[in-house]
Amino acid sequence: PGPSSSTQPRGGVLPSSAAGHTARPSQRSSGWKTGRRRGGGAACGAALSELAALLGPAAGPGPGAAAAREGAAEVALSLSGSAEGRRLLAAHPAALAALLELAAGPRPCPAAGRCLLNVAAEPQARGPLLAALPALLGLLPAGPACGALANLCREPPGARRVLRGLRESGRGLQPLLGALGEPRPPPELGPLLCNLSQVPEGRRALLDRSRCSVQRLLPFTQYRDSVGHRRGIVGALRNCCFEHEHHEWLLGDEVDILPFLLLPLAGPEEFPEDEMERLPVDLQYLPPDKQREEEPDIRKMLLEAIMLLTATKAGRHTVREKGTYLVLRELHRWEQEPDVLAACEKLIQVLIGDEPGPGMENLLEVSIPEEVEQQLQRLDREEEERWQREREERRKEQEQDKEQDEAQQQHREPWR
Repeated sequence: PGPSSSTQPRGGVLPSSAAGHTARPSQRSSGWKTGRRRGGGAACGAALSELAALLGPAAGPGPGAAAAREGAAEVALSLSGSAEGRRLLAAHPAALAALLELAAGPRPCPAAGRCLLNVAAEPQARGPLLAALPALLGLLPAGPACGALANLCREPPGARRVLRGLRESGRGLQPLLGALGEPRPPPELGPLLCNLSQVPEGRRALLDRSRCSVQRLLPFTQYRDSVGHRRGIVGALRNCCFEHEHHEWLLGDEVDILPFLLLPLAGPEEFPEDEMERLPVDLQYLPPDKQREEEPDIRKMLLEAIMLLTATKAGRHTVREKGTYLVLRELHRWEQEPDVLAACEKLIQVLIGDEPGPGMENLLEVSIPEEVEQQLQRLDREEEERWQREREERRKEQEQDKEQDEAQQQHREPWR
């Protein structure tokens, strides 16, 4: 048992002004719900024409022209709240150029930045926006700029392009890492770092030992102000754990990553004194109101990160010695999500199982035949489908229980 060869660093984390973690702003992304507004195709032509006209000489200087530009950006933002509007905006280079000029101008227009964040999720917009990458990078570390760039670097080629632009700017990741020190970092920052870390160049930048970059991410595994930011940071840490040559450093005193991965998985359970002494200091004597990470996908990524750290013999030894099994034992008793439970069980098997044979000490370097690889991928797909069915069944059961409780409450006679 160990990290599957089919497991790869993941990106695809897409913040948008609508909501969650996917390619379409109207589904899952990490914030800016206030930016999503509904528009229709009828208004689209007028909005695009207005934006293009505002760029021309006829727009002119002065407060009136500035107000007109801001109004046009608000209309464009409204259009970007629908899939049709985003597609139309993405297909109009002049409109994208206008929005970028408004977002990066002397008086930055917030609506233009949020609109770009949404439109950047459309594949058709990525070419024009990547061509204007220096202007977008100049807006960092503002939240909409982070979100637009996260959308643009969802796939590895886009991530490489953005990383190259950051290097050519002479600043590298410093604008992003510096923003982590702000009282409230932009929630789109985590998804951007996660997507950049899906490629080796991004992981190397985060694992640069001379800059202490990865250490700046660690406190955010328990960050409560933004689920999207926390999810992105945990995803970036998980991706960094693929670099097995850094495992000893990551697990050592200089970084000490393991307590930051374990603490969100730990609950309020009390341990006997002999077990308590085996745990890292940060996990000892936790308060009775200690809560685990509430998002199942984040819990799973934390488990996957620890699993990756067990790829080497030295890593397995360190993870075992620091009482990881004790935390996982209690998590296994508490966990209800089937896919997270399965990830927990796989990690426990590694910790309590025998050591691999000679030549297989590093599980990330084990060569797997192509037919076995395909079989593992098929099994992974089947397992994922089974988890989805179980989640759907549990959701329906919960809805039925809720309906029954409400019906009983309605028929219950008032207390006299």
